[in-house]
Amino acid sequence: MIIAASIAAIAAGALHVFIFVLESILWDSDFTRTTFSIADPEESRATRSMAFNQGFYNLFLALMAIAGAILALTGGTDTGVALIVAGTASMSAAAVVLLASDPTKRTAALKQLSLPLLTLILLLVAALF
Repeated sequence: MIIAASIAAIAAGALHVFIFVLESILWDSDFTRTTFSIADPEESRATRSMAFNQGFYNLFLALMAIAGAILALTGGTDTGVALIVAGTASMSAAAVVLLASDPTKRTAALKQLSLPLLTLILLLVAALF
């Protein structure tokens, strides 16, 4: 189960790296504006600084989960699992906040929640068995 959880954590991390790229590097692009339902380029410019910061938040969570997975897969199981839990629990909590605060973002929140939550469930199963 640790292997499956580590793979799920890496996938969750990869998704959050992608979100980092959208928010911190490609925020003003047509693709990103469409992805985040930002119709007006002026709104994109007005929120660029916030998105830049939020992107790095996503990157740091991704790096934590990925580093934890690498450690868990290479013998540092306890430390690795601790990092995986910290990263994916934070990702999950952020997705729940998004879901609760803006129901119009339900699809995005559920996408953001699915892999981290799967990781946590796999770790729970591993701990129980």
